[in-house]
Amino acid sequence: MIPVAMQPEPDDFEVKVRTPGRSFLRHVPRPSSKQFNKNSYWIECLPQLYVAYSGICAYSACWLPMESSIDHFVPKTVDSNLAYEWRNYRLSSLRLNSYKRNRTDVLDPFHILPEWFTLNLTNLLVEPNIGLEPRIEANVRTTIEALKLNRDDFLVKLRFTVVRDYATGQISFEYLTARYPFIAYELDRQNQREAIKAAFV
Repeated sequence: MIPVAMQPEPDDFEVKVRTPGRSFLRHVPRPSSKQFNKNSYWIECLPQLYVAYSGICAYSACWLPMESSIDHFVPKTVDSNLAYEWRNYRLSSLRLNSYKRNRTDVLDPFHILPEWFTLNLTNLLVEPNIGLEPRIEANVRTTIEALKLNRDDFLVKLRFTVVRDYATGQISFEYLTARYPFIAYELDRQNQREAIKAAFV
């Protein structure tokens, strides 16, 4: 995970999402999941969210060719008033969104600092950076566990495939930066942009 800058709200968000959403909440202040699902106006802005964040999952920092979704960072069950607010939306893969669900102990990509999360280039596991204060390190570990960034073999194999494709010249560093910014950042930070290629000779 790397810091993500919040992008501006679309011009038509008020009309498409916020206004009908608030109207619904006035009538149903504490909606059930089923009621929310019938009034999921946020879906209207998914294409705009995808474009605004360049198709990059906020949690894995990997490009989403398909199956993107809107994660309510503050779950709807925790604060229904944020259900129809752009600032509460994070572009997420369906996979990671299903892992996060209604958890409130996951760090917000909008509010983390660079290098809180690091990538072990030997095994491609996500780890807390060395030297973090204990509270932050604990939060990073909790986030890694909650999102199954290391326990989900698909995610680990994806990182391996991307690193291998870069190391063997199948993709450029520019492509890596655009589509897999966390991996690119870590290769650069650890001065491994060239050295990593030797591991795949």
